[in-house]
Amino acid sequence: MFKKIILAMVLMYLAVPTSSFAQQVYTVQSGDTLWKISIRYRVGLSEIISANLHLKNPNLIYPGQRINIPNLRATKSIESEVIELTNQERSKNGLKPFAEDWQLSRVARYKSVEMRDKNYFSHTSPVYGSPFSMMRSFGINYRNAGENIAAGQRTPNDVVQSWMNSPGHRKNILNPAYTHIGVGHASGGNYGHYWTQMFIAK
Repeated sequence: MFKKIILAMVLMYLAVPTSSFAQQVYTVQSGDTLWKISIRYRVGLSEIISANLHLKNPNLIYPGQRINIPNLRATKSIESEVIELTNQERSKNGLKPFAEDWQLSRVARYKSVEMRDKNYFSHTSPVYGSPFSMMRSFGINYRNAGENIAAGQRTPNDVVQSWMNSPGHRKNILNPAYTHIGVGHASGGNYGHYWTQMFIAK
């Protein structure tokens, strides 16, 4: 059965969907805040708040309280593989590897989940607008930025090769101006897999 594979890219120079994940539990220690916990686990603050609806005031937590932490280990493993394969392509072309930015990956993951849940495939989000507006909405600062998206590819290798075989996507991956990368993956939906790469120069 023929499986449709689609790709899109966007490049620009400049001078929240819901999803469910397995959870782990953290016991609050003296001096903790939800922000500190989110940084420790590299999980967005809004995701932690959404996973802890029992907290009457998220700004006020106490030692001994149990906090649910969304466990993104499996998803992050897939995303990290995409980053590793992408950096291998840069190395082949004499370029420095991208630095992985977990907060940018969080934005890219939101984009992939949103495309799946809202059944669209576009650089323009119906909620956040352009990828550049979306990055800013999540507090990402950059000098220039770009985005690759794809849908249908089953594995990290498949999606990276699809991007590398497309001149526009390849240009983003091999752009020497970009310094950091974020990757987001979401499974399910009409295409089975949704992929987002976001690139920035800091």
